[in-house]
Amino acid sequence: MTKGKEGVERRKHKRFEVPIGAFVAFRPRDTRLGEIIDISAGGLAFRYLATKEPLNGSCKLKIFPTEGDSYLNDVLFKTITDFGTYEIPFTSITMRRSGVQFGELTYNQMSQLQRFIHSNTDGDLRIQEKRL
Repeated sequence: MTKGKEGVERRKHKRFEVPIGAFVAFRPRDTRLGEIIDISAGGLAFRYLATKEPLNGSCKLKIFPTEGDSYLNDVLFKTITDFGTYEIPFTSITMRRSGVQFGELTYNQMSQLQRFIHSNTDGDLRIQEKRL
């Protein structure tokens, strides 16, 4: 988990490393595809190849593994970080890393996220039911 300048934990949710083989796709029109690095109940980090401007703003994404059926559709998110990690020589292509925060998830999306984390990481995420 990430600590701030004073050494105080800033993240609310535990992150789980995602082995190779899980991706994010941006909706509805963006054709970028990213490989998930880690995921939590509050967001995820991924890497992607970019030939145009970095991600910014909010939109929807689809989260899916290469195998299995534990996926999430139409997840609202907000980009928190996006930076270049490597420039491919003699091209305009850059490897970038992005961190996003999920918007409000429906109960169904929370259940799907729990199943995705359980099926695609070494972690077990237990999402608490909201109480009124």
